[in-house]
Amino acid sequence: MAGRACGVTVSVLLAVGTVGGCGTVAERRDDVRDTAAVFEQALSEGAYDRVCAVLAPATVQELEQSSDSPCAKALNDQSPPPGGAVRRTDVYGNQARTVLSSDTLFLSHFTSGWKVVAAGCRPQPQQPYQCRIKGG
Repeated sequence: MAGRACGVTVSVLLAVGTVGGCGTVAERRDDVRDTAAVFEQALSEGAYDRVCAVLAPATVQELEQSSDSPCAKALNDQSPPPGGAVRRTDVYGNQARTVLSSDTLFLSHFTSGWKVVAAGCRPQPQQPYQCRIKGG
């Protein structure tokens, strides 16, 4: 991606292949917040291997293909800034959005748990979010 912004909409994220989510809405929201916290902590520490572990498979693949480097190196080259504290989390079935102080994350539920599908996302008036990190 190398700093290139790509449009992502919630409807596109709903098309991402996921497996059913169990638990109450509150439990799923807590799980999403926990995943976002792991992502943000790893990002703030520059622990890009841990960041990659929380990314969805298609997102890792897109990063690696677009940079022609392993995921951790691609993130190191981009040096994405941490997004800060969680302000709001919305869960829509197997999809979620976490709004941070200076970022928005989109997540999907997989058999292995919640994974970040897109990060570095900024809302655009009357248009889809623009995301620096996203799956293909």
